Amino acid sequence: MFAPALALAFAAAQLCIFLDTPLPWMIGPLFSTALACMLGARLAAPVQAREAGQWAIGTALGLYFSAPVLAALARNLGWIALAVSFAICLGMAGGALLRRLSGSDDATAFFAMAVGGASEMAVQAERHGAVVEKVAAAHSLRIMMVVGSIPFAVRWIAAHGWGAGLDSFAPLAGRVDVAGLCVLIALTASAALALKRLRLPNAWVIGPLIVAMMLTAAGVQLSRLPEWMIRTGQLFIGVSLGTRFTPRFVHTAPRYLASVAACTCVTLLLAGLFAFCVACITGLHPGTMVLATSPGGIAEMALTARVLHLGVPVVTAFHVARMVVVVLGIGPLYRAWMRIR
Repeated sequence: MFAPALALAFAAAQLCIFLDTPLPWMIGPLFSTALACMLGARLAAPVQAREAGQWAIGTALGLYFSAPVLAALARNLGWIALAVSFAICLGMAGGALLRRLSGSDDATAFFAMAVGGASEMAVQAERHGAVVEKVAAAHSLRIMMVVGSIPFAVRWIAAHGWGAGLDSFAPLAGRVDVAGLCVLIALTASAALALKRLRLPNAWVIGPLIVAMMLTAAGVQLSRLPEWMIRTGQLFIGVSLGTRFTPRFVHTAPRYLASVAACTCVTLLLAGLFAFCVACITGLHPGTMVLATSPGGIAEMALTARVLHLGVPVVTAFHVARMVVVVLGIGPLYRAWMRIR
């Protein structure tokens, strides 16, 4: 079931490259496998494939965080905090709107629209008595809508020269060193395994990201990651996301899915407006800020920034901060939402 999924995903990636779409190695696999699965194809991706993809992306992102980049990010801590607060409020407002449109119970509506990782929100939803299947379906639909719209919008922004040249973040120059790459793989994979053992969220992204970031900030350049590893990582993540869209997803309550789609459109528009306001004040590229404040995942948005040569560290820092706050504070946030609803 995995081999046919890979074959379909690879063919779809080649088609996206031919069509010159942004993020072809993720968008092609995601939409092709999702469509095939919804039509009844028995495709699947093992957990190890998703983790391998996350490892590649986390490691590649960490190589951007040189000491000067970290110093530049430190100057934007206030904006990162503001963006995290905005994302929390956006999720709460989306939950209230979803409850009204779909008639869902409070817990399901809240966790379905919370701007956090899909797996983490599903676990928390179960603890608070929500309908887990609906929460998982909502996050799958949200990710598909974000990946299917934000990269195209950001490339359009970049192509029209809005804010061109304002971001100066780039990975340290280097070459692929086989011995250094082996050491880098060992260190980053060990960090991922350690965080997974501690049951921390997104362990295969955050662990490699932290290790690669520490090495880069210290000026230690073991090796850069080969481009084929990064593309394979994107393909694996795309397949892992796409195979979530089973026939069971199609038969989820139509009113509920339509409501989720409507709420996601609203949150995307509000997040985009917020991003342009912050970009105007800070001088950062509008495309960078759209990616940094969008209700998408770390891997998808940071990859888009990398492909479009935007501020990868900025996007990564915003999303990591949001993930940490939302995952650690989701319980108290839900209780506060219940009091003010």
